[in-house]
Amino acid sequence: MKRSGILLFAIWLITSFQVFAQFKTTTNWSFDASKTEVQTGDEIELIFKVKIIPDWYLYSSDIDPDVGPMVTEAEYETNDSFEVIGGLIPVDAKEKYDEIWGTDVTYFEGKGEFRQKIRVLKKDLDIRGSLTFQTCTDIDGQCIPGGADFDFNFIKVTGGEDQKAQNDYSDLLEAEGGESLWGFFLAAFLFGLAALLTPCVFPMIPMTVAFFTNSSQSKKQARVKATTYGLSIILIYILVGLIFTSFFGVGLANDLATGAIANIIFFAVFLIFAISFFGYFEINLPTGFVNKMDKNANKGGFLGVFFMAFTLVLVSFSCTGPIVGTVLIESFQGAKIKPLVGMLGFSSAFAIPFTVFAFFPGMLKDLPKSGGWLNSVKVVLGFIELALGFKFLSVADQAYHWGLLDREIYIAIWFVLALGLALYLFGVIKFPHDYKKTKLQPLRLGVAVASLAFAVYLFTGFTGAPLNGLAGYLPPDKKADFSFAVAMGLEEAPEEFQVAPVGYDGEVKHADFLELPHNLRGFFDYEQAMDYAQEQGKPVFIDFTGHGCVNCRKMEQYVWSAPEVLNILRNDYVVLALYVDDKTELPESEWYTSSFDGKVKKTVGKQNFDFQITQFNGNAQPYYVLLDTNEQPLVAPLSYDPSVENFVEFLENGKAEFERRTSATALSN
Repeated sequence: MKRSGILLFAIWLITSFQVFAQFKTTTNWSFDASKTEVQTGDEIELIFKVKIIPDWYLYSSDIDPDVGPMVTEAEYETNDSFEVIGGLIPVDAKEKYDEIWGTDVTYFEGKGEFRQKIRVLKKDLDIRGSLTFQTCTDIDGQCIPGGADFDFNFIKVTGGEDQKAQNDYSDLLEAEGGESLWGFFLAAFLFGLAALLTPCVFPMIPMTVAFFTNSSQSKKQARVKATTYGLSIILIYILVGLIFTSFFGVGLANDLATGAIANIIFFAVFLIFAISFFGYFEINLPTGFVNKMDKNANKGGFLGVFFMAFTLVLVSFSCTGPIVGTVLIESFQGAKIKPLVGMLGFSSAFAIPFTVFAFFPGMLKDLPKSGGWLNSVKVVLGFIELALGFKFLSVADQAYHWGLLDREIYIAIWFVLALGLALYLFGVIKFPHDYKKTKLQPLRLGVAVASLAFAVYLFTGFTGAPLNGLAGYLPPDKKADFSFAVAMGLEEAPEEFQVAPVGYDGEVKHADFLELPHNLRGFFDYEQAMDYAQEQGKPVFIDFTGHGCVNCRKMEQYVWSAPEVLNILRNDYVVLALYVDDKTELPESEWYTSSFDGKVKKTVGKQNFDFQITQFNGNAQPYYVLLDTNEQPLVAPLSYDPSVENFVEFLENGKAEFERRTSATALSN
């Protein structure tokens, strides 16, 4: 038994060796080119020649791969030094009926030749790759797969300018849109003005200006010191922004912006800020640290002015800390420049009065006196902080699909806060440090009436009003949300809406927890959308969006809702929404390691965000990309732009370019 086993093993080993030997000797390849000296832009042919041993033949490259035999194919190492035009063309191949596969096939016997047209794009031409093929023999019906490496680096480029591939539209992706940084700068500037009206800062203005005026030998010196003081304040806050930016990269900022732990912490911080503003306790930095900075401020000179500015920042922290924190937290949108812009806006507003009043000290006489009104400003800011806090809790709720803060629940919370603020300003509600008797001054009355009007406006949201003025700050209206009107029997529950395009037979991936606005139909998975677009012959509209993206909701509410926009999206594009902050974990079989940061991407949001960065050079939302059926951009992507006219032009230009390319392809075929 042992001898027979050894004999069988020997036979198998000899047979395997013969097959291996045949695999090595059935073909012999050589490579040439129609021109060996070229210039960039030239189109040449690569020549693949093969010699085949007797009684064997090699299948050609023009056989339908679904028929059965392994066709001859060339695979090139990817680089941008050349462009492949068309496929691998056989030269004078023979044709016969192949009994093995039961169909007609083309093949080479004895020798053969293939040609591949390419276009030279770069001076540093580098053409390398490998061939795969199959050789067979009719003697015993044996077939062997084969492979061969090729290298055309003997072709020399003698001149010309570097070019790009004819169908390469990647340069369109370099025209990345803005992020409405001016709007964020303005918002931060307004926060800075609000900080000036806090009890910690407002009384410091006349004191600081008087110090510069009295301690300087001339008006000129006072103004120089005051300017230095203001610039120092700006520099200190920008340094805070730089430190903030250095700790949080693009990916981490996006995670923190929508992560459960981070947003719950932000909510807690804002809650603490609000309680502090209501007067129940104060947030202060360590006294020893503040005193040490104060001593350095007495050294004089410009260094002393800088430390004096630093001291102001520190001693006013109990009032400005919550506001600065608000600006920094609001800057979590994935853009590293945003914290710097926010700090520049905030500090500019914060520093301007000190400089202006030092230049024109007579203006100090017109400032209102300190008093109880400053405490009222803090309380008003406390209500605002509390409202903003629920915004962050809402972001986590949407990203993780908890269902805690549905749209109407969120509206109800803001309604109570707006009504509470109005009652406070009317004197019905009191907080610590408030005067027992509060006069209803015109400004206080105006803010109270505005707050009451805002509460009434919010109340209309319970009856289905869109509340366009709060687009982006309220959760989107989802079909599965809790509804007061439905719960009270005033309305019937809406019918379940199918997001799948009409006529699409498959199941839309992620449609069980994601939605498109305005009853649009489309997809949430790139591969599904592209397959459908190729089937329908339509371009693809990609919306890189996020649950916590304020500007995304604004665009959907103000721009997408326009009839002309909806008409184009419904009829002319395949709509694809890619949420970059969704926390739904995918099956392990769909995980991959990113080429951008080397990290494993496990969730829907992380994969979509990685796709946006690596494929389209963008990291902000909203970010709109139009693709043809070959996955090439049609026009430059568009970011936040609340102009309906511009958005329609963007979509129309994409349609026109898609039709041009489609017509050009049809003519070339």
